[in-house]
Amino acid sequence: MRTIDGAQTAGGLRVALIVSKYHDFVTDKLQAGALAALEQAKVAAITVVKVPGAFEIPTAARQAADTRHFDAVVCLGCLIRGATPHFDFIAAAVAHGLVTASGETGIPMSFGVLTTNSVEEALARAADGPSNKGWEAATAALEMATIARAMRDTGR
Repeated sequence: MRTIDGAQTAGGLRVALIVSKYHDFVTDKLQAGALAALEQAKVAAITVVKVPGAFEIPTAARQAADTRHFDAVVCLGCLIRGATPHFDFIAAAVAHGLVTASGETGIPMSFGVLTTNSVEEALARAADGPSNKGWEAATAALEMATIARAMRDTGR
């Protein structure tokens, strides 16, 4: 029996980081966490793509994946619940868009889009260190990229 397990070290991998500019007081911290994780993992190349808001993340992620220049795409954004159902529509659209884009391209994409009830909750999830959700999204993407690489190599 063979077991394939992902790794959080990623020499040679190329990663796109799609970051929403909306709520940048949070997403900048998510980006810093993701970059720290990717640098610690010795990722070969990192490209940061800034998009207006969370709704635009799936389109940019799909475009990055379609280039075939990236082994994984890390998606970072922040949605804070308000008084209208807008939050629910955007959260669902982003999640569905990323699942579809990853499934259709075969490029691993991680969901580092915070969906919180308050600014305080968002900032707590973007704090320094490995519990930073940007860090977590980056390490998840690396694990999936190394799994994908191992599965490709299985057929050789």
